[in-house]
Amino acid sequence: MNKNDLIHKLSERTGLQKHDAAKAVEGVFDIIADTLKSGDEVRLTGFGVFVVATRAGGKGRNPQTGEEITIKPSKQPRFRAGKQLKDMMNV
Repeated sequence: MNKNDLIHKLSERTGLQKHDAAKAVEGVFDIIADTLKSGDEVRLTGFGVFVVATRAGGKGRNPQTGEEITIKPSKQPRFRAGKQLKDMMNV
């Protein structure tokens, strides 16, 4: 399912116009992204948690030249599924 499919399904399920469903989906995505950027987590009870994980830097190697490179530390968004969502997958 892609974003357009999600908007279409939301429109069908809620009776919202597609335009309003698109604004709702975009709004939710923007809020999640902004919250993660500020360093907080988004906890959706029964669904899961969006968190920011820190990825350590280190040494790597350029596969084309074999030259050693330095990999900078970075922050990565992560999703941890909640118990109810996990249970739904294993019914």
